[in-house]
Amino acid sequence: MDRRSFLKTSALGGGAAAASTLAAPAVAQGRITWRMVTTWPRNFPGLGTGAQRVADRITAASDGALTVEVFAAGEMVPALQSLDAVIDGSAEMSHGAAYYWLNKSQGLGFFTGVPFGMTSRELAAWVRYLGGQELWDDIYDDFGLVGFLSGDTGTQAGGWFQNELSGIEDVQGMRFRTPGLGGQVWQKMGASVTNMAGGEIFAALQSGALDAAEFVGPYNDRALGFHQVRKHYYTSSFIEPGLATEVAVDKEKFMALPANLQGIVRDVCQAEYDQVPSEFYANDPIALADMVENHGVIVHKDWPESVLEAGAAASKELLVEILDSGDAKTKATAESFVKNLNLLRTRTENTDLTFALAREKYFDISDLG
Repeated sequence: MDRRSFLKTSALGGGAAAASTLAAPAVAQGRITWRMVTTWPRNFPGLGTGAQRVADRITAASDGALTVEVFAAGEMVPALQSLDAVIDGSAEMSHGAAYYWLNKSQGLGFFTGVPFGMTSRELAAWVRYLGGQELWDDIYDDFGLVGFLSGDTGTQAGGWFQNELSGIEDVQGMRFRTPGLGGQVWQKMGASVTNMAGGEIFAALQSGALDAAEFVGPYNDRALGFHQVRKHYYTSSFIEPGLATEVAVDKEKFMALPANLQGIVRDVCQAEYDQVPSEFYANDPIALADMVENHGVIVHKDWPESVLEAGAAASKELLVEILDSGDAKTKATAESFVKNLNLLRTRTENTDLTFALAREKYFDISDLG
């Protein structure tokens, strides 16, 4: 789907969706209707469609006992106000990324993407088996919410730039769209960082309000049209090694559900966390090849050494600051994250990385198909 198609679909849906927000959640003959607000444009590949799949799966698995209606970014509230809509009771669920809400707790950044941090498999292991979910629950309890992992883009792309980067000096003063803890790292590296919703980035790049931007990866970035206004593309992000999306739910309303419906919500979110990366893995290489072959995009696999060194130093400095000065819940989350990253990375680096390097070096089958 191209950029104009899904933005047009989103705009056409806005009027009817806005009218629907006037009604309270329906409860009739034991059936419940919940409203999900998202940070994504309607029909946005992987993320917007993933949110819709969550809603559709909950509705189908419950045989309509819990029906979820989706409101894309701007249809009920602006993209980056979706969590507030759940907190104030305007909606029952939001679909977004926890690092959009650092103004509420710095600790939430650990459940999306941490610079030089956990890959998606490592993050899932921490959240599901090593205490991460309990720490997340503790943070969100202050806001009357409960959060669930609901999608995984894998390692994201590093971003779109006007020119190839020769070193860290090129970063100084660069107006760069990048969110979360990663945005704080780029700020420490000398960039002038801002955050904005995905649907706003293209116009800011086109107008020159931004010099550079990163969002997700080829599948999403092509849909947003970034290749039309920037040609230098860094394909591996060091600030978002395993980006997770979340579903955040009104805790009181969630706990009021029967146990079977609670289980459906949990299981659907987990199923989506495992399905979304398959969608990205399937479509990212296709989108990247199209942008290179048909639109003149120049791919950079490797960052300049000075950029990686500065990024790693800034990432460690940020972790130290959080561990030293964060509130109690954020500090506990950071301590658990660091402890378990040191554990889980041994599996990744001793097994997965060793295999990937061996395959790259010795197993060339490009001549077979």
